[in-house]
Parts: sequence; C-alpha cells; structure tokens
Amino acid sequence: MSSHASLDIPQEILDSARLSLDEVRTELALSLYGAGRLSLGKARELADMTLWRFRQLVATRKIAPHYDIEDIQEDLETLRELGRL
Repeated sequence: MSSHASLDIPQEILDSARLSLDEVRTELALSLYGAGRLSLGKARELADMTLWRFRQLVATRKIAPHYDIEDIQEDLETLRELGRL
C-alpha cells in the first residue's frame, strides 16, 4: 500500500504558467530527474508516462541521461515483458 502526498497549487498559478496539473507533474519530474534527485524510473512514475515516452521527453529537453542499477533492472524487466530476453 502506497501513501500519497498532496500539493495545493492555486488555479491562478496554473493559469499564469499556462500549465495543467499533468503538465506540472511532468515538469516537476523532469526537473527532479535533471537535478539527479529522482531516478529515471521514479521520475517517469511521477510524470505518469511510459519509460520510453519519458526518455524521449528527456532527450528532447536535452537533459543528460542518468543510468543506475534501478534503470538497468527496469530495462531488463521491460525486455523480459517484450520477450526479448
């Protein structure tokens, strides 16, 4: 069972930034990943994206990739699911 935390963002702030809540989550995920505060897997979870979609977004934003043991494990799991390993 996982717990959740909430963040209250005034609609005025979202309107000023011209961002939806989903876009704020994505921007936060990209920022934390780029700063090395989240792994690729955790950042993509926060962004609620597939691993491949999040990687594409990281690349388009020119964020240097981080690759750690968790990322290797996720890649291996994905390859197993695809029947390629």
